Amino acid sequence: MTKKHKKSGPRHSRKSLEKLIVGIFSNNPDKTFNYKQISRLLEIKDMGVKQLIVGILYDLIDLDFLHELSTGKFKLKSKMGNVTGTVDMTARGAAFIVCDDLDEDVFVSQANLNRALHGDVVNVYLYARKKSKQPEGEVVEIVKRKKTTFVGVLEISKNYAFLVSSGRQMPYDIFIPLTKLNGANNGDKAIAQITEWPKKSKNPVGQIINVLGKPGDNDTEMHAILAEFDLPYEFPEKVNAAAEEISDEITKEEIALRKDFRDITTFTIDPHDAKDFDDALSIRTLENGNWEVGVHIADVTHYVRKGSIIEQEAFDRATSVYLVDRVVPMLPERLSNGVCSLRPKEEKLTFSAVFEMNSKAEVLNTWIGKTVINSDRRFTYEEAQEIIETGEGDFKEEVLCMDKLAKLLREKRFKKGAIDFDRFEVKFEIDEKGKPTRVFFKESKDSNKLVEEFMLLANKKVAESVGRVSKGKKAKTFIYRTHDQPNPEKLNSFNQFIRKFGYGIKTSNTNSISSSMNDLLHQVKGENIQNLVETLAIRSMAKAEYSTVNIGHYGLHFDHYSHFTSPIRRYPDMMVHRLLEKYLSGSKSVNADKYEEFCQHCSEMEQKAANAERASIKYKQVEFMQEHLGQEFEGTISGVTEWGFYVELDENKCEGMVSIRELEDDFYEFDEDNYCIVGRHHRKIYQLGDKISIRVAKANLVAKQLDFVLPDVKKEF
Repeated sequence: MTKKHKKSGPRHSRKSLEKLIVGIFSNNPDKTFNYKQISRLLEIKDMGVKQLIVGILYDLIDLDFLHELSTGKFKLKSKMGNVTGTVDMTARGAAFIVCDDLDEDVFVSQANLNRALHGDVVNVYLYARKKSKQPEGEVVEIVKRKKTTFVGVLEISKNYAFLVSSGRQMPYDIFIPLTKLNGANNGDKAIAQITEWPKKSKNPVGQIINVLGKPGDNDTEMHAILAEFDLPYEFPEKVNAAAEEISDEITKEEIALRKDFRDITTFTIDPHDAKDFDDALSIRTLENGNWEVGVHIADVTHYVRKGSIIEQEAFDRATSVYLVDRVVPMLPERLSNGVCSLRPKEEKLTFSAVFEMNSKAEVLNTWIGKTVINSDRRFTYEEAQEIIETGEGDFKEEVLCMDKLAKLLREKRFKKGAIDFDRFEVKFEIDEKGKPTRVFFKESKDSNKLVEEFMLLANKKVAESVGRVSKGKKAKTFIYRTHDQPNPEKLNSFNQFIRKFGYGIKTSNTNSISSSMNDLLHQVKGENIQNLVETLAIRSMAKAEYSTVNIGHYGLHFDHYSHFTSPIRRYPDMMVHRLLEKYLSGSKSVNADKYEEFCQHCSEMEQKAANAERASIKYKQVEFMQEHLGQEFEGTISGVTEWGFYVELDENKCEGMVSIRELEDDFYEFDEDNYCIVGRHHRKIYQLGDKISIRVAKANLVAKQLDFVLPDVKKEF
């Protein structure tokens, strides 16, 4: 526990202050502090002394005593020869160790990884550092394995077998004794679990735990992608059985405990192929002329009880996974598509946020609580869009009114500083065998934005209902969806890049960043570099995550924000529902540390699901391009590395690499500072953002990789 020091005012000399600050960090080697926290611990209120503290903190960096984790956050610098970090393996087999105790990642060659694999937590011995070079080291201990199961293709010989991993981050084949094949045949795609790794053996030993099928089969490949990220593709029988036992009957006693919205106009708006309807919207005119808008969310936690096996399964999964051709739900189908789904003409239990709004879309009153609804109509986004565009259709007055209110909400949000990342989605038309026949782009239209604005409003108001408390009071523990401010270094790198195209953003303060970012996104709309700029802009931002520590949501410009509106597909929303119900009944706050662990788990699972979705898109893009070998396409250089450059095709957004080895007209060198490769003799430049023509040379489904060449390269396809 951090000790408070005696009150310190201007009478302190710089030397005595430095001694006190050194003591705080030495006694708390694992903690980070900013100057405000240091001032509070020293009970200093004088602004002049606070400025002196800032100077001392930066002097201690120069003295190699502290390091700055992020702007204004300081931590004691490790003096040990060893550090602990996480392995981030490259495609070539070497790795960088990401370590909280160091400002830079530690490079470890493949030979010095000593069997450490991607994601492992390791202890690294740091070599003596050479001037201006990246720190290097050697793995001396594997503290914790990230994973022990791997996907690959089985190669069986007379006396033994190997699973050849299809993931780039597993550089070793796994030896499988013939007694541990579990019915697998030669050439099968399967999952192996490492059981041991003898000290003198180059390869780990394992056993087959699941046979996925034959490579190239659509189900096999989608299941392999899920397995690669340790995601399930089916429910245990006992979980499905438990779901089947849940009754969908709604008793009169239950209805009596809720606010009744069954006679108020209510509808859902969802994708045409959706079955899990999380949310519904209701609207009516009040006697005073204002509008009452209800955001009604499936009351999942009424059916999924704490401590049940369905609850545990939902927690483990934490999210539904959306692959190209399927949804892997968080909850069994009986619940996700049936009992909980807000289907039309059916009475359903909901948890609602209800707003009284005037014609300016100002929220005058908010009510949050349990409800019962009966949806009048299920709209697809396309059907709702047609009403917005033509003014004709079912419930046209209600839909048009909500569209008007949503547009006002959206306009106000952007005026306050929200960032408008309005990107398209890559979608596929797929035949009955799962083969992609067409690539197309799905853009967000007014009907999508209508739903989005009211979901954002509900999420915001729910978070405020718990997190916004009067001065001097402490808010109860809650689950927030947080988004930190951009990393200054990433933002500056992004700014340097866009300046080469005549653009720029202001980085003096958070408001100028968001307003100038919106200006930039508007300026590049419709330009060749639009997708590239938008992608790099998103990469310059922090990742949104779940936390009990509320730092606000930078991208949305909300001080309080949660996820309340999708409990069928997100476990954090289930936690939010439970906490809301608890606090509305007057219960005490829950344990913050326990819920922070839950948040970390959900954030990790969300990232895994996103990675699996991207992998499935990449697989289908490569599969689609197999039919176009040798054909020429126009594209934009979307990435530059020392081994070549990536090109994103304009027509379908598929991305592939032009290897530097294929550029035979000169010797090309990588210019990292200017995002390009340059010919040594003729000075020809291939730069990030350049338009270029390519031909498709190779489509490698196993590696999910496309190889391109320039049109004048003579090559057999």
